[in-house]
Amino acid sequence: MSAISRRISAGAGITLPEIRRLNIKSLPPVTVRFSRNSPTSFVNQCQRFNKINRWIEVRSDGGEEEWKGKRRTTSYKCSSVGVGEVDEKVERDRTVEVMVAAGATVVLGVGNRVLYKLALVPLKHYPFFLAQLATFGYVIVYFSILYLRHRAGFVTNEMLSLPQAPFLAVGLFEALAAASGMAAATMLSGASIPILSQTFLVWQLLLSVIFLGRRYNVNQIVGCLLVSMGVIITVTSGSGAGPSLNNTGLFWSMLMIFSFFLQAADTILKEVIFLDAAERLKGGSVDLFVVNSFGSAYQALFICLLLPFLSKLWGVPFIQLPSYLRDGAACFLNINTLSTGCNGAPLLPVLFIIVNMCYNISLLHLLKISSAVVSCLASTVSVPLSVFVFTLPLPYLGAGTALPPGFVAGAVVLVLGLFFYSWRPAMVPASATTTS
Repeated sequence: MSAISRRISAGAGITLPEIRRLNIKSLPPVTVRFSRNSPTSFVNQCQRFNKINRWIEVRSDGGEEEWKGKRRTTSYKCSSVGVGEVDEKVERDRTVEVMVAAGATVVLGVGNRVLYKLALVPLKHYPFFLAQLATFGYVIVYFSILYLRHRAGFVTNEMLSLPQAPFLAVGLFEALAAASGMAAATMLSGASIPILSQTFLVWQLLLSVIFLGRRYNVNQIVGCLLVSMGVIITVTSGSGAGPSLNNTGLFWSMLMIFSFFLQAADTILKEVIFLDAAERLKGGSVDLFVVNSFGSAYQALFICLLLPFLSKLWGVPFIQLPSYLRDGAACFLNINTLSTGCNGAPLLPVLFIIVNMCYNISLLHLLKISSAVVSCLASTVSVPLSVFVFTLPLPYLGAGTALPPGFVAGAVVLVLGLFFYSWRPAMVPASATTTS
């Protein structure tokens, strides 16, 4: 038995660096000590420790003063309860909350994909207008909701005073992801994009390990890979996606992969924002609309800077952009002679924008209460379900398409992947190693 193990058996406290070197899942209840000069710092450390290690419960046991030379410090301690001793009702409620949020995200993800296709029926000549309407419309709606929630007391001044640099980075990542993804999509076939999009989940795993200190079990990694394989089989069987990837060249494929890397970095950064906000707000939780509002505002700012480049990618010369947007607005509102062929507007585009907004909020809520990887899995599951919905007769789209030959096989592989991923607890400390 190691010296640390003997101290644990005797009920003595251990420090955070020591507990990180242990396999905490095998430990009895232990005391984690933090040496800080103020109770506030201690509370933040305990909350941070509990936020990252979700399977334990952390309690404050007060502080003890200690003299070190001429300097007096106070050693505070957190009592942690092992996974088997956490209140079962709390864990069960947390699991139910995550499952409900994940289910809502999947349903809204399917609606988002289907309604985007429907919204492009009246705006088939103005897809760039729809994209910009959503981007800049969200800023107005999110800040309006943020203002009302601030007036109602749900959003505090402390939340609004959080550092803006992370939100600025979120906006930059989202704008660059849109630009690079749009550039690559103009050169890649539609069948190859679902294959490349599965790298998003791989980036999520890698970035969460590097920046969040997560460590995943073998079954979880296998589960994520199976989910990706299931989606690829479902949406690309019989489509000739493999040859199309070879024909488009390496550069555009790598650019699309880079776009998904930026999207993954964006979600990881949002999770970091939630974790850091818990420390700054002394255990409080930052409101979703603070993250959505500031992130969308900075995204719109960078989109404005990239507008000449983005309009060219959509085939709209920058000099013609004002007339294009005017005609797109007329079609969206379905007014006067410019709206010929815009049947379904503005109902379908408005429905898409509403559902897309709800989907983004649901995805961020799931990210807040679980992790970036779980939110990614929920989003991924919506892909094959959307493929199935498109086989049904839908308004404005006519008769549905036939299911891909490998749909059932892909769905089975995807469900098997979800089973593998949820088989055991989601994560362990990144630096944890088994000690004897």
